[in-house]
Amino acid sequence: MTRLGAGSFANWAGTPGLLEAGPLEERQLTHSAKNHDMDNNDNFSPDGRLLCYDTREMLGAGIGNGTTIEVLDLETGEEIVVYTPEHFVTGERPAPGVGACSFAGDSNRIVFIHGPLLAEVPERGPYAIPNRNGMEVLADGARAFHWMDHRDAATDRDTLPGAHRGGTHRHEYTVDGKRVGFTYNDFLLTQYDRTVGYMEAHAKAPGGASHYFVILVPVALIGASKPGEIEKAAGDSWVGRHGAMRAFIGKVRNDDGETYEESLFVVDVPLDTDITTADSGSATRFPTPPKGTAIRRLTHTWAGGIVRGTLEGDRIAYLGHAEDGSTQIFVIASDGSDRAEDPAKRPRQVTSIPQGVDNSIRWHPSGNTIFCVADNAIVATCVEDGPNFGKSVFLTPRGDAPARLKMALSPDATRIVYNRPIPSYDAEGSRVILHDGTDPLQIYMVSLEG
Repeated sequence: MTRLGAGSFANWAGTPGLLEAGPLEERQLTHSAKNHDMDNNDNFSPDGRLLCYDTREMLGAGIGNGTTIEVLDLETGEEIVVYTPEHFVTGERPAPGVGACSFAGDSNRIVFIHGPLLAEVPERGPYAIPNRNGMEVLADGARAFHWMDHRDAATDRDTLPGAHRGGTHRHEYTVDGKRVGFTYNDFLLTQYDRTVGYMEAHAKAPGGASHYFVILVPVALIGASKPGEIEKAAGDSWVGRHGAMRAFIGKVRNDDGETYEESLFVVDVPLDTDITTADSGSATRFPTPPKGTAIRRLTHTWAGGIVRGTLEGDRIAYLGHAEDGSTQIFVIASDGSDRAEDPAKRPRQVTSIPQGVDNSIRWHPSGNTIFCVADNAIVATCVEDGPNFGKSVFLTPRGDAPARLKMALSPDATRIVYNRPIPSYDAEGSRVILHDGTDPLQIYMVSLEG
C-alpha cells in the first residue's frame, strides 16, 4: 500500500487504482473490560507513542462518575493510570469526576476536567457543568499534577483577577503548548449561556493555579440579545499553531428579532495580548475579554460541529448544509466571509457524501486532506486544488456496526484512531457493560502507511 502520511492527498489519490481500493485493515488496540473514551480530543502525545482517554460511564452517567485518566502505550500495549482522585463518590451526586483529556502539543502534559474535591462538596456542591476546573498531569505515571485554573465563586466582592466562577471544559492546548482554549459556563450569572475563553501560564495566576483565565466572547443575556449579538459560543478550536485565532460556533439572533442562526465566528487573540487587562467580573457583572481581541463573523447560514483550523492558520473547516439538505464539510479562509466580494474568501463545499458527514473533522498537517466520520466509516477527502478536489475515500467499511466515533489523527498523520463500542470481558470471561447496559468503548486504529 502507498504511504499516505508523508505526501499530499493528490499524490495518494493519483496512484492508479487506489481510489477504488478496499478498506484499510483495522486493528483493535484495547481489550480491557473498561471504557476508553477519547472524546474528540487531542489524544496523541507529541511523539505519537501514547494515547490518552478517560473511563467515564463505568460506575454512573457522564464525566462526573469518571474516576481515572489513563494512557495507552502504543509500543507495549500497556494501559497506565496517570491520575485518579484520592477520594471519590459516584451515583447521582458524584464528585469529583474526571475526564475529557488532551495532550499538549509540545510535551507529555495532559489537561483534563476535574470536578470539586470531596472535601469541597459541602461548600461547592457535587460535580456539575459550572463546577469544574482544568487539571494538568504528566503522562509518566508518577501522577504529578496541579490545578491550571482557579475557581472563585465569592459573591461579596469582585472575582479574583485571573479566576473564574464556574466551570472550564473541552480544554485544548495550542500546538506550541503556550495557550489553552476551553468552553466555559458561569455559576454566578446563569442567565448567560456557554462561552469560550483561554488561559496561559502567568505569574499573576490566582489561588495557586498555574494559568490566568479569561473569556474571549462576551455573550448577551439569554433571550435578550439584539440582532447579530452572540448568545452562546461553543464548538471551538484553535486556528494555527500559536493561538492567534480561536474559531467557534456562535448562536446569533437574526435580523427579524425572533429566530436564531448558528454561524461560524473567529476571535482574534494577538500574541502580544496582555491577558491581565480582562475583567473577571463579580456576582452582578459578567467577565469581559482582554483588550485587543476582536470577533469576526464568517458565515450567516448554519454552521456546526467542532470547527477545525489548519496548522498554518489559513483555513477553517466546519459542518454546513449542502443544497440537498445533507450535512457536509465546508472550508473557508480564516479571513473570509460568505459575503466577501472575492470568491476565494467565501465558503467552499468539500464533501458530497450522500449520507452526510457525522462528525470528527481533522486536518492532515499538509492542509491537503480532511478526515471525518461519515456513514459510520473513516473518510479522507482531498481539499487540494486540482482534479481530485472533493474526492472522498472510505478508509474503513461504510454502513456497518458497531459505530465508529471520536476520531483522532497522529501528529505525523500516519495513524488514525477512533472508538467503537465492543463486547468486552473480564479475566473470568464475564461480559462487562457500562452503567446503562451498553458496551465499553474500545480504541481501534488504521495505519496510513504500509
